[in-house]
Amino acid sequence: MSTFAAYGQAISGAARKVPTWPVYMAGVALGAWEIWVGLNAIDPVEALELALGMLSLQFLLASLTITPLMRFARINLVKFRKPLGLLAFGFLTLHFLVWLALDLQLRWGLIGAEIVKRPYLTVGFAAFILLIPLAATSWQGAVRRLGAQAWGRLHRLVYVSVILGGVHFVMQEKVWTTESLLYLGAAILLVGMRLAWIRRW
Repeated sequence: MSTFAAYGQAISGAARKVPTWPVYMAGVALGAWEIWVGLNAIDPVEALELALGMLSLQFLLASLTITPLMRFARINLVKFRKPLGLLAFGFLTLHFLVWLALDLQLRWGLIGAEIVKRPYLTVGFAAFILLIPLAATSWQGAVRRLGAQAWGRLHRLVYVSVILGGVHFVMQEKVWTTESLLYLGAAILLVGMRLAWIRRW
């Protein structure tokens, strides 16, 4: 066994002893901190929208690194994929609610018009909608009811959602930045690797 593989197995062994709840707690604590910082910003609404959207994209990307880590580094962190994905959905829901309630103040006619009129909002809204069935079927009973194959196919929607999330991040900026392009590039790379490994849809 190579030294590299030995490190991978050692990390996997240590990770097996760690329950998933600390991941949830760490995510909630991080979200609470970002909300506190956002509320004290000069423009709290804009700061909250940005911070929560960023957290969602970061956690979604983190969930997609689980498989490459296992394939290339023999580090098995699969048990943490679900917490990372649910935290990503939670942050995205909060991001959407801030936009609905604080930015547009629940003016439903305007909300609908904005989603239709502004392409970056259309893309972001689509990313959010696609994640809803994934969050709703994240419990073990859903796997049994849908069947493992159908459940797996449904959850491949995350690949579309993360790409749309990266595109939304790039499009919402007046001037494209290296940061936003790197996030989009990471999303494309991770999804590209997964699609290359999938033999059948």
